[in-house]
Amino acid sequence: MSTAELFKTGLSDAEHGAQLRRAVVASTVGTVIEAYDFLLYGLVAPLALGKLYFPASDPLVGTLQAFGIYAVGFLSRPVGAAIFGHYGDRIGRKATLITTLLLTGLSTFAVGFVPGYAAIGIWGAVILTLLRLIQGIGVGGEWGGAVLLSMEWARTNRSRGLVASWPQWGGPFGLFLANLAVLAFSALSGDQFLAWGWRVPFWLSIVMVGIGLYIRLGILETPVFTRLMEQNRIERAPVIEVIKRQPKEIILTALLRTGQQGPFYIFTAFVFSYGTTVSHSSRNLLLTALLGPAGELHPRAREAGFFGAQDRPRFDKFSRAISAN
Repeated sequence: MSTAELFKTGLSDAEHGAQLRRAVVASTVGTVIEAYDFLLYGLVAPLALGKLYFPASDPLVGTLQAFGIYAVGFLSRPVGAAIFGHYGDRIGRKATLITTLLLTGLSTFAVGFVPGYAAIGIWGAVILTLLRLIQGIGVGGEWGGAVLLSMEWARTNRSRGLVASWPQWGGPFGLFLANLAVLAFSALSGDQFLAWGWRVPFWLSIVMVGIGLYIRLGILETPVFTRLMEQNRIERAPVIEVIKRQPKEIILTALLRTGQQGPFYIFTAFVFSYGTTVSHSSRNLLLTALLGPAGELHPRAREAGFFGAQDRPRFDKFSRAISAN
């Protein structure tokens, strides 16, 4: 059965338009929050966490230990993708995306309350690791579900790329907000940054979660998934099915992302460790310098969605050429 047939709904054009806008907003706001939560740790790890949770270690070793906890979030992301991919295809996009939002947001909020080594010893690092694990699971289920939520409200295949590009825009904007929050409270707290300044951006996550939850509770399930439910075409083990049917696409997509993601995280996380310890730059200078590139990523995500929707083969060829250079 074609996508067009699966899309049929009983909504009027006006009602569909309203739901499409709500779905796009809900998806984009959610990915902004998830990116803020996930990337915030990478900004703070080299600036504060090594000193607070591994004070007995050499400064470089302490930073590496803090980044080790950072890595836990990446290891748990595929687990989250499998878990929420399964339930997203079994019970629906809306319910799973509300769960991922709460899981990631609440774990991020809790990071701001974890006592340092001076108060509870190594247990501070253990709690951070557990929270980062939970956070990674939530983020792993967020992005794919958010894209589906937007895309499955698009009326035609031609508009799907443009509609689905909005959640991708949430990533760089979340980085921008996280960077801005750390910069603001670094300036406000000054010498007290290690005492309380780094914690406030994590606490602010709860405000964003409340906004995102309010928006997501107000949307309907996607017409594509609703149609599949009505026709009793839900797979019992959707993750296993997709691995059986499209293993090559999964592997190639994962490998393609490594070339993009590796430099991105060096740029957004390691630069703070290098900048403060090797070039002896101030943290505020480095945070300010990152705002510009983070902001510049916003229109690129939207342009990719627009041009990809217009001419997919030519856009794919152009993208590969850009990445190769």
